[in-house]
Amino acid sequence: MIERHINVIGGGLAGCEAAYQIAQRGIKVKLYEMKPKKFSPAHSNADLAEIVCSNSFKSNLHTNACGLLKEELRLLGSLLIKIADETSVPAGQALAVDREIFAKKVTESIKNNSNIEIINEEVTNISDDEVTIIATGPLTSDGLFKQINEMVKNQELHFFDAAAPIIEKNSIDMDVAFIADRYGKGNDDYINLPMNKEEYEIFWNELVNAELAELHQFEKKEIFEGCMPIEVMAKRGIDTLRYGPLKPVGFTNPHTGERPYAIVQLRQDNTKGTLYNMVGFQTNLKFGEQKRVFSLIPGLKNAEFVKYGVMHRNTFINSTKLLNPAFQMKEKDNIFFAGQITGVEGYVESIASGLIAGINAAKYINEDEKFILPKETMLGSLINYISTPNDKFQPMNANFGILPQLNQKIRDKKLRYEKLADVAIENLTNFLENSK
Repeated sequence: MIERHINVIGGGLAGCEAAYQIAQRGIKVKLYEMKPKKFSPAHSNADLAEIVCSNSFKSNLHTNACGLLKEELRLLGSLLIKIADETSVPAGQALAVDREIFAKKVTESIKNNSNIEIINEEVTNISDDEVTIIATGPLTSDGLFKQINEMVKNQELHFFDAAAPIIEKNSIDMDVAFIADRYGKGNDDYINLPMNKEEYEIFWNELVNAELAELHQFEKKEIFEGCMPIEVMAKRGIDTLRYGPLKPVGFTNPHTGERPYAIVQLRQDNTKGTLYNMVGFQTNLKFGEQKRVFSLIPGLKNAEFVKYGVMHRNTFINSTKLLNPAFQMKEKDNIFFAGQITGVEGYVESIASGLIAGINAAKYINEDEKFILPKETMLGSLINYISTPNDKFQPMNANFGILPQLNQKIRDKKLRYEKLADVAIENLTNFLENSK
């Protein structure tokens, strides 16, 4: 017999949002947070919802995917976005917060909620007969990591994130690119970006001199051994990439009739074919440097990067195989996941996953129908992305490339994003009206 309470493991952004959503529905919550008894390598503040990196929640504009996601969360009654709005600091069109005040206000709201009990203990065992949300983030403790690994059968849990940049297909210059497979084999699955000698040498020079992102000390050995960054490979010699991920053999450029000097390949990243990733471009460059350097590649001058390459410690499950759109395990329906451990990336995305997991855990314990958002919403499309089978699954943030595309062709990017945002808000509003 399942007890009439829900466990939430992890007092970060996702866990706090999940606990709040459950409590709002009249169900008791046991929120487990190992701080202040034990801290992860990246945490130092005893409060809940600690922000460890940038204090920015990104843009508030509806023409920005994260801005649209925040507006959807406001309509859905998110506690943490409400507090973020209340603790904002001047940041132009972005929503940035005073991180200490933000964490204190979240902590106060959770502590003062009579339906939530905060338990400051590390959890290393997950009950088989209680409803539980696991929201332990990218730095899940070793004890719980082992338990989760056993739960997902030792094969669907990743210990670090080494991912290449992902680009919107409609921002690639197809007058420069061509579609083909090496030696003409296969089904023409790749978009190829040919480079001549001058273009390659300019790109290589900028790549080897580009500025790197700072890794935590505990990440450095693990990340480097797990996968080599493209900039490290490039520094081994000017031709190293031409014998590696940029090798041109097996191709003829149909625009010139000649073999390229080097070639960058893009591989389809989602089932709809709207997103493509840069093959072999795992990188530790700063995001701004990735935009600058990779835009030098012919065909990517106006590329829209929906996700930059990352190489950092990031525990995440293969949600596409393990979870349904309620953030619920397919094979253990009393277990839910939320936050970056599900493969969503970013503060707002983590909050959003906690909101949906919390609502659905409450519905599960009340034996109600699942709360599944329309795919035409930003959150609905993000959920669809992380719960749809995908053999090349990598963590994803909110972006317009994962939304169903419009029936009408709008060439102007800003106008296209405005229309997609309007459709999303309209769909969410209608969904909530019909759900009452």
